[in-house]
Amino acid sequence: MTAATQDTQTDYWHDQADEPRICVDARIDPHVHEAYWQSVYWGESYYRREYDFEDYAPAYCVGYIGYAQYGGCFDDAEKSLCANWFRIKGGSRLSVEEALQAIRAAWAHAEQAERGAATATREEAEDEAELLELAGSVIASRRAPAGRRAMATA
Repeated sequence: MTAATQDTQTDYWHDQADEPRICVDARIDPHVHEAYWQSVYWGESYYRREYDFEDYAPAYCVGYIGYAQYGGCFDDAEKSLCANWFRIKGGSRLSVEEALQAIRAAWAHAEQAERGAATATREEAEDEAELLELAGSVIASRRAPAGRRAMATA
């Protein structure tokens, strides 16, 4: 490998390190979920003052990523989620029982966010269909013969 090739590869990987937008299964954006939890974690019923966000962050990550991976019922995925917690917990001081509370909360939030997005998409589609129907009616009325148009407005 030449020095020029190595420099080009180094530049390429350096450019890739600018935190690209990552989505899991096109449903979960980790940046959005992490920002959400960072702003509300201290208000959760399981929050303990001796822990900071860095202690809770891996558990939240396991929860929202786990929801994208497994979906369905939390209880069915709990064993796998615990295994994931032990793999990524790093320096978190949470016990597994404490982490499970945060994991469950993040799972529920991701599930709720997905349902909200699906409802919004469905409502947008219904609104679009109504607009298309209205537009079709307007176009049809403009195409009607003058005599019919007069009767329609009378």
